[in-house]
Amino acid sequence: MKNSVKTLLALSFCLVCFNFHLLSQNEDKATWLGLFVGKMNYQGDLNPSSFKFSHSKPTVAFNIRQSFNRWLSLKGGVAIGSIEAADRYNRDYLKKRNLSFYTSIKEASLSLETSLLDLSTTSFTPYVYGSVSLFHFNPWAYDNSGKKTFLQPLSTEGQGLSQFPKQKSYRLTQINVGFGVGARYAINENMNIGVEFSQRKTFTDYLDDVSSIYVDKNVLMQAKGPKAVEMAYRGDELPGGAAYPNHGEQRGTPSEMDWYYFFGINIEMKFSTFKKFFSNLSNENSSAIHYTRCPKNVLQ
Repeated sequence: MKNSVKTLLALSFCLVCFNFHLLSQNEDKATWLGLFVGKMNYQGDLNPSSFKFSHSKPTVAFNIRQSFNRWLSLKGGVAIGSIEAADRYNRDYLKKRNLSFYTSIKEASLSLETSLLDLSTTSFTPYVYGSVSLFHFNPWAYDNSGKKTFLQPLSTEGQGLSQFPKQKSYRLTQINVGFGVGARYAINENMNIGVEFSQRKTFTDYLDDVSSIYVDKNVLMQAKGPKAVEMAYRGDELPGGAAYPNHGEQRGTPSEMDWYYFFGINIEMKFSTFKKFFSNLSNENSSAIHYTRCPKNVLQ
């Protein structure tokens, strides 16, 4: 996974910095460094609703954006955040399932952005973008003793077991496509601030380790042990909870893939501003070294 993220990040950096020296000579073409800080949320079997502030978690991202003109930009970035959900907050008929999950999300993305207004004349513009990302997740939950337990190796729905050939294993590193909207305000010619909302459509239903059916308890016990059975169904932990469901009973909704969302504030500064700052700092240090040399021996 690390090698894949590094490869995509390197490609993103190369693309946005391509011909930077030539492009930076034009006021319509500039490289921007950005910091995004906000909240992250998920939609799936344990949270059928879309973005909710009440169950969102902190996230941060670093971006490099290359504007080609006043309307079009290419942006590469990396983000890290986390998502979580639990059936105790879910719809009433799903609360008895009593499942929960947590996972961090690490993402490297490349996006194409279009501004709707000319920022150089209005100081403000909405924008929209589409993206493709490589992301990594690894769902886990607390077991009965409060121990952190990763769920994918347990095959809670029989994934990867020969007894259930239709239940395929899921990969923890995958591709998604994204869509975003935002608004950007120019504080001055070198700095922007704005707000942004985006969503990621994944091609997996296992961000939460919940997708399809319950599999035979005895087969799962023999193949993966009692911990897999414990984490596959937790309704029996509730007062008056039902016993483990029969093989084939619905556990999730495999026809609906999982999503995750970002919402927050984005701050950008021109790369040339950083370059000028460090250049001036270097010159000041050089001058200080030059003028602090030992004086000549005045007694000679």
